[in-house]
Amino acid sequence: MLRMKVGCSLAGLIVSSMALAQAPAGPPPVPGPAGEVQRSYAAQKDNILKSAEKMPADQYQYKATPEVRTFARVVNHVTEAQFRSCGIANGTAPSAIMKPPSDTADKAAIIEGLKASFAECDKAYGATTDANFVELLTAGQGKRSRAGLLWGNVSHDNEQYSALSMYLRLKGIAPPTSEK
Repeated sequence: MLRMKVGCSLAGLIVSSMALAQAPAGPPPVPGPAGEVQRSYAAQKDNILKSAEKMPADQYQYKATPEVRTFARVVNHVTEAQFRSCGIANGTAPSAIMKPPSDTADKAAIIEGLKASFAECDKAYGATTDANFVELLTAGQGKRSRAGLLWGNVSHDNEQYSALSMYLRLKGIAPPTSEK
């Protein structure tokens, strides 16, 4: 029994070492609350962008039932929400916040808008540190903490990724998180 436990532990150590050796080089993850929200954002960014790219252009107006949004509307909703939340975190004036393209625009235009919203969020998350994580920011008539604003964005992106995944599955396309 002891030999089996040692063997299993050794095998686990070897597999873990191999995985670390294959991990991409780069800076180590930032520890603390700022690093946690940055990593969660990065994962959602990757999933949403890949979802938008995977859906065929001729399916951007697809909706499962007449009562729900089109795939394009869900992507544009992410774009709008990110411009708003990350614009607040960046101190961007509401009048300067970009608007997404029309829901009937072509796939390329919709993805371009989505990428622009991620660029705005990249600045917001990149400027976030443990020191400014609880900073209060003006949001409309009220105040929100940077932590609440950015975690709210991650949570919203996660919800919308769920919807995008459903649309992809209904079209017989594996969502990005199912490919791994």
